[in-house]
Amino acid sequence: MYQIFKITSNPTVDFAAEELKKYMRMMMPECGEIFIKYDPDATTGLRLGLLPDFGLDVSEAEDVELDDIVHVDVDGDGNGVLAGSNPRSVLFAVYRYLQENGCRWLFPGIDGEYIPMQDVHAVQYHKMADMRYRGQCNEGAEIQGNMMEAIDFTPKIGLNVFMLEFACPYIYYNRYYGAMNNAAHEAEPVTAEQMVQWKRQCEAEISKRGLQFHDMGHGWTAEPFGMDTAYRWKHGEDKGGEAPVPPESREFLAMINGERKVHFRGPMNTQFCMSNARARKLVVDYIVNYSHMHQNVDYLHVWLADSSNNHCECEECQKMIPSDWYVMLMNELDEALTEKGLATRIVFISYCDTAWPPMVEKIKNPKRFSLLSAPISRRYTESVPDSLEGVTYTPYVRNNLTMFPTVAPYIKCAKDWQSICRVPAMLYEYHFWLAQYFDLGVLDFARVVYDDIQNYRGHGFNGLINDCSQRSYWPNGFAFYVYGQAQFDTSVPFETLLEDYFSHAYGADWREVVELFQKIGKAIDTKYLNGQRSANEKIGKHYNPAMADDLRKMPEIAAEYKEFLEAHRVMPYRAQTVAYKLLRYYMEYCEGVASALIPKCYGAGAEAKELFEKFYNSFGRHEPEIATCYDQFLAPWAFISRIFNRPETLSFDV
Repeated sequence: MYQIFKITSNPTVDFAAEELKKYMRMMMPECGEIFIKYDPDATTGLRLGLLPDFGLDVSEAEDVELDDIVHVDVDGDGNGVLAGSNPRSVLFAVYRYLQENGCRWLFPGIDGEYIPMQDVHAVQYHKMADMRYRGQCNEGAEIQGNMMEAIDFTPKIGLNVFMLEFACPYIYYNRYYGAMNNAAHEAEPVTAEQMVQWKRQCEAEISKRGLQFHDMGHGWTAEPFGMDTAYRWKHGEDKGGEAPVPPESREFLAMINGERKVHFRGPMNTQFCMSNARARKLVVDYIVNYSHMHQNVDYLHVWLADSSNNHCECEECQKMIPSDWYVMLMNELDEALTEKGLATRIVFISYCDTAWPPMVEKIKNPKRFSLLSAPISRRYTESVPDSLEGVTYTPYVRNNLTMFPTVAPYIKCAKDWQSICRVPAMLYEYHFWLAQYFDLGVLDFARVVYDDIQNYRGHGFNGLINDCSQRSYWPNGFAFYVYGQAQFDTSVPFETLLEDYFSHAYGADWREVVELFQKIGKAIDTKYLNGQRSANEKIGKHYNPAMADDLRKMPEIAAEYKEFLEAHRVMPYRAQTVAYKLLRYYMEYCEGVASALIPKCYGAGAEAKELFEKFYNSFGRHEPEIATCYDQFLAPWAFISRIFNRPETLSFDV
């Protein structure tokens, strides 16, 4: 008879105990009831608590609240310790114990659970996570049920941060419930009030697991001046005209080309006149009030407006670059929070125009702040370099910037930010925004994710938050699994993660599935999709007749593996059955993408776009069945915005 004793009284430890009981009973259906009790004096059974409860050392952690130490020491009879440096880490200890006993979480939801039926065995494991901040931020088209699954999935693969962008994430929810990019889905409009309720539900689930809750981001440059950012860019659902500006706020807007008006489609992209002391106070007071009302927030992200080349050109603002005014604003915010007795941690961002470090101002109280570096325009066909030797960046030029096409200058900027402001730094990355859809072979992209983690750590960054769809598991969750596992333990080889994931997801024939992805990757070249194989840039980034022959191989590949996929339609584990079902749909997807790209190779852009739109409008019929893993808004939008509309520069219209 197994027993679970809670040595520490804490809601997250309570949840950890229930998770341990649930999965142990699933693994051993005839083991009988597993009783859970609170008993700080227990000396037998499975004991859950903080490391100091067991006299265990925590000195390797710089901050036990933020650094996750996981300790598991359990014998074969079910007696021992599952402990952590904080309540969240106790939950990690439970999942590590289960993982060492054969459990895997391959993608969110019940269908992604691989739970073997076997007796538990002894486990000894001790590890402090190699990166402090390991998480995701909402993006794409949100489904509330899937958001619950995504939050639940987060700690199961070693992630500890969940960020919710915007006070009301209307734009994300409306993409799904408004049936954007899916003609096969009937629109089901949801009010902004309902979405705020859903955000609070997400916050409660984040709290239950003890995850770090990171909140907000953009919006602070508009809301304090009475401009609604619920719809992110364009005001209201009609998507027309300039957002209304309260007359008393007009003077606070950034002046561009002699005019103070809403910039680039809406309030979310509009900066304010940062040299105006009254404007800064309005912003500071608004943030302080939000901090007071939302004390469940672990890290409050205070970003400026979205987009680039949108900063004020008035005489006073031009006396310093935007990053200097930004630091001044942060210092004033720190003083106001201190006056109110609020210990809110603030995250400021090196992004777009503020990628360039300040030249004059410095952070006065570094303990309150963290830097977030966001390499929005980098390429994902190449990894973060392991050396910055010789890396430089162009000087800042107000409202006449071209963003860096590679990641190295962003890293150099962030390192200079750090040296000036003496704050810890993390990444706001975009692997699982659009880049994930441009490697249909999956494996090269997953390797970039892995190498990025290794090299970012080498450059002194303490973790990544990914701007990503919560349905980033198309056609499987391998890259996201790498993202979680490799940040927790950077010493695990990529090849070990590949075998671990694929063998659990696809069973004994997993190597044939790897070969399938390798063939897809050769037929649909990721560098071609990223516009790096053009035979003539004057015609277009995707003009390359030679690539058409490779694309024509995709139907042959699908035909070659049809019998194999049919033979694996029913597998011993439900997670494997679903994994193969996703692969069958994926063959249709890859064929549709390849077919639409063939005219593009010859410069027939209109024909290619028509074919692609016909394909994705048809493919959308599958979304209800595969929505946990596939985002029908974001996947087609990635291709339309980056390939079939042939943009020459990065678009921020997301």
